[in-house]
Amino acid sequence: MSGGGYSPEEQRKRKLASDCLKRATEAMAKQNWDYAVEMFATAVKMVPDNLMYRQSLRGSERKKYKDNKSGASMAFLKLSGIRSRIKKARGAKNWADLDLAAEEGLAVNPWDAHFNADLGEAARERGFLEIAAFAYEQATSPDGSPDNKDYLTALAEIYELRKNFTAAIAVLDKVMELDPLNGAVRSKIQALGANMTIHKAGYDDAQSTQEVRETKPKQGYEESVKGDVKTNKEVLAPGESVEADLQRMIRKEPANVAHYLKLGDFFRREGKLEEAAKTYKLALDVSGDPNIREQMEDVELDMVRRNVSFAKEASARDPKDEQSRAIVVELATELLSQEIEIFSRRVDRYPNDLRLKHELARRFMRCKKYDKAIPLLQAASKDIRLESQVLASLGSCFLAKKQNNLAKRQFEKALEKLNATDHPIPFKECCYYLARLAEEAKDRATAEKYYSEILASDYEYKDVAKRLGEIQGGDDESNQIDMEHGDET
Repeated sequence: MSGGGYSPEEQRKRKLASDCLKRATEAMAKQNWDYAVEMFATAVKMVPDNLMYRQSLRGSERKKYKDNKSGASMAFLKLSGIRSRIKKARGAKNWADLDLAAEEGLAVNPWDAHFNADLGEAARERGFLEIAAFAYEQATSPDGSPDNKDYLTALAEIYELRKNFTAAIAVLDKVMELDPLNGAVRSKIQALGANMTIHKAGYDDAQSTQEVRETKPKQGYEESVKGDVKTNKEVLAPGESVEADLQRMIRKEPANVAHYLKLGDFFRREGKLEEAAKTYKLALDVSGDPNIREQMEDVELDMVRRNVSFAKEASARDPKDEQSRAIVVELATELLSQEIEIFSRRVDRYPNDLRLKHELARRFMRCKKYDKAIPLLQAASKDIRLESQVLASLGSCFLAKKQNNLAKRQFEKALEKLNATDHPIPFKECCYYLARLAEEAKDRATAEKYYSEILASDYEYKDVAKRLGEIQGGDDESNQIDMEHGDET
């Protein structure tokens, strides 16, 4: 064995998968989804236990079908043979073949709940628990079969195997909503609660308190703590390195989640985001604590934001490079999608946190999902610290939906709490749209008043000077409001 413990053949496969990833990324930047799918599919075949390859493949497949939620046209004509192969592979317990057949089915319809569940089963049997969780999550998503009790139960079992008892209980709670009289599920929820307590204390696999102290780190941890050496021969002494000291503490007390958190925080402060995310993941595996999952998610978002920043810098160096611009758009879209997914979960978890609702609403506004943003903003407006910003955002949402009277009311209420000195951006936005609404209503005096308010603090703001000149010059021309909605407010 060589090259990180891999055989020469395994090294070859991983190198090929890495090359495919590079080509797929380039294809995504050009929106060549057919080629991206081909490359990601090859990467999956070469390294079937890599979660990121699977996730990227599924995303590209969905883009290929323009997010139509149904996949290829006349898909049913292409699937009978695949379903027969799945049945045969399951009967023979040939999990690798079941995996391949499920992926072929998902290439035809990446939203198909049955194929996602088939993949989850194959991945579980092959020991790929992260991929199994991903597959069953897709199978039970709103685009799959969210009320399928068998899929939900299987997902809960995967979470349990990964010691994520909190998530397992949440899934089984949903099963109980669908089947309130299911005593077996109720008993399982109670057992998981007990298991979670035992696991947090570090007693789950120990026969004595001495064994608790001597518990070995979880599988995969050894690779994460090799940083406590200066070279292959010179070990850092205690006190020479914060990182090495924390790694030693983890090896000594692998069930003490506090050590993992301190190391994760250290990596994050040092800007080592990948290492921080891995460490928080280990802490999550040890504890099952959803608070730690949120810390891990925050780091993962920071990683995407950093990539967006790097992509923007690269694009700025060569503004004519269309591929660089496409990469920026792709990464920014991915960041927005992840933020919406994460903030949505947090809003569900913390229903009284109005700041979270405001943040989620701003993301929905960016992707023009105003019907989802409006109720969140209406709830967030109850926080007096956010009220002026939220009212301005509500006005923008109603304006986008061409509900001008409602928009006008929100902008006016926002302006009562804004001024040009303390809130320059939302103040000018509100004045501008109120002036435009007044122009449409042929109310020149009101339009002139609001345009003048803007020019008093920012003479070059948008096209205000030109519009005010036309009003004062008696020009009757009035154009429909054309606004760029964002989160400027």
